[in-house]
Amino acid sequence: MKSEWESADDSPGFLLWRVTLAWQRAMRTALAPHDLTHVQFVLLMSTWWLVEHDGPPTQQAVADHAGTDPMMTSQVLRKLADRDLLVRRADPADARARRLDLTAAGRDLLTGALADVERADREYFAAAGEDVAALVRGLRKLA
Repeated sequence: MKSEWESADDSPGFLLWRVTLAWQRAMRTALAPHDLTHVQFVLLMSTWWLVEHDGPPTQQAVADHAGTDPMMTSQVLRKLADRDLLVRRADPADARARRLDLTAAGRDLLTGALADVERADREYFAAAGEDVAALVRGLRKLA
C-alpha cells in the first residue's frame, strides 16, 4: 500500500486531526474551572450571540448557529436549564418550539468562561504567528 503523502505530517486531514485534539485539550483546561464542557460553552455562547442580535432564539436556531445536532442540542440545553444557566420557554408562535434566554447566572458564568476561552485561543494559536489571519481565512473556506 502506498500513500500520496511522503509523511503523515504532509496530510492535511491527519494534521487537522492532531490540531483538533490539541486544541480540544486546551479548551477542556480553560473550561474546567467553570464546570462546562466545550459543547455546553458553545451552546451558551451561541444562545447569547443570537439573543444579543435577534432576540431569544429557538433551540433549532441555536443548533443551526453552532452546527450541532438538534437532538443533542436539546439535551444539552435542557441540562443547562437544570443548572439555571438559561431558560427555555414555549414559543408563542409554535407550541413545539422552545425560545431560549440566559439567566443572570448564565451570563455571569459565560463572562468568565469567555475570557478564559479567548485567552486559551490566543495562547494556542500564537504558534501560528502572523499567519493567524490566513489560517482563519482558510478555515472559513472549509466551514
